[in-house]
Amino acid sequence: MQYHFSILALLSIFFFFIRVGFADDNTVKFDENYVITWGNDHVLSLNQDTEIQLSMDKSSGAGFGSKLSYGTGFFNMRIKLPDKDSAGVVTAYYLTSKGNKHDELDFEFLGNREGKPISLQTNVFAGGVGNREQRVILWFDPSADFHNYRILWNQHQIVFYVDDIPIRVFKNNTNIGVGYPSQAMKIEASLWDGDSWATDGGQTKINWSMAPFKAHFQGFDISGCPKTDSNNNNNNNKDCFLPEHWWNSKKYWTLDSKQKTNFKNVRKKYMNYDYCSDQKRYPVPPPECLVNS
Repeated sequence: MQYHFSILALLSIFFFFIRVGFADDNTVKFDENYVITWGNDHVLSLNQDTEIQLSMDKSSGAGFGSKLSYGTGFFNMRIKLPDKDSAGVVTAYYLTSKGNKHDELDFEFLGNREGKPISLQTNVFAGGVGNREQRVILWFDPSADFHNYRILWNQHQIVFYVDDIPIRVFKNNTNIGVGYPSQAMKIEASLWDGDSWATDGGQTKINWSMAPFKAHFQGFDISGCPKTDSNNNNNNNKDCFLPEHWWNSKKYWTLDSKQKTNFKNVRKKYMNYDYCSDQKRYPVPPPECLVNS
């Protein structure tokens, strides 16, 4: 009987640590990995520095960024968007490098009138070349609670996730001449005025009577390969491709069968813009479109 109890106790402890290991660590304090980059008086620290509120009014928005740059990783942020009438307001979470020929991986949440759905726009820049926008309508109210927004970036693919559902895949197609992000990037988040373009192509303007607009962020742990400024270039990024980083393991080279099914479902039901299908902009689709679809 005692032996049986000991086995059960050990199993309980084992599964507890498994759950903890796969859970997002929301106990990491903001200033361990991040700093405020602009709009200091529009930033509020909450819950013992494990949550940050960015606010925006007519005078300013706000933003923060990681202290370090990263060469690859599986990045996550828990975000709750501004509620009610948020038309024209953009909440952004992205990775970006420095310079004119920069790399960038974007989540941009495009606000809307109260009761209308929020669009989530993603974009991929490589060597300064972007214009790869895709948009999906979120199938839940992103202002009601926190959700996980993730970016997987390794040498094989880039995947954008909403919670555990992949909404976009950008494969490494350098073999056919398609640029692929390879520069170390910092993690950025911001709340800003996108009145000129964000909602209905800029026709629906910000209702400033609803200000201040507030976005909340949690989850300041970072699963990434850190790079210092002195080795922040393409040639020194190879160590970030090593399999000792778990996001580089074979499991993360492609979507599994369940992820593929969810991915196809999102594209079919919720995608409302894809640059690959925009014949006015691209009479001949960019070469990555056939591969990534």
